[in-house]
Amino acid sequence: MSAVTPFLWFDDQAEEAARFYVSLFKKSRMGRIVRFGDAGPGKKGAVMTVSFRLDGTEFTALNGGPRFKFTEAISFAVTCKTQKEIDDLWTKLSRGGEKQRCGWLKDKYGLSWQVIPAGLGKLLEDPNAVKAMLEMDKLDIARLKKAAASSRRRRR
Repeated sequence: MSAVTPFLWFDDQAEEAARFYVSLFKKSRMGRIVRFGDAGPGKKGAVMTVSFRLDGTEFTALNGGPRFKFTEAISFAVTCKTQKEIDDLWTKLSRGGEKQRCGWLKDKYGLSWQVIPAGLGKLLEDPNAVKAMLEMDKLDIARLKKAAASSRRRRR
């Protein structure tokens, strides 16, 4: 069976971005760094690709130049067990980037992330929880649960 590996295209920050991501997630590590050789197309000796692992998932980062940019059409969802995990990851990933609605953010490289609590799908079965989420940037587990509980009380 073949593995699916996200392949991320950077202008020239592949190694920097990989090291940044590896610093944020447990069970993560840097892998092989491949450099451009005589054949190019980049400057000889410059980083071409970097492999790295984030919490068990393999990634490859490429320094492909400024031709393509990240969009929200692709994002990585990170499920957190506690509010502290959400708070910490949200702060670190969004630093130098852009905070967005509903748990989404763009990091300083332009890559989109969703920092979400475990059980979010179940909470969002409740319309009050959905409404509460739509008013948030960083997700707040207690507020989502309170909104869902208010619906249950009204139905009784």
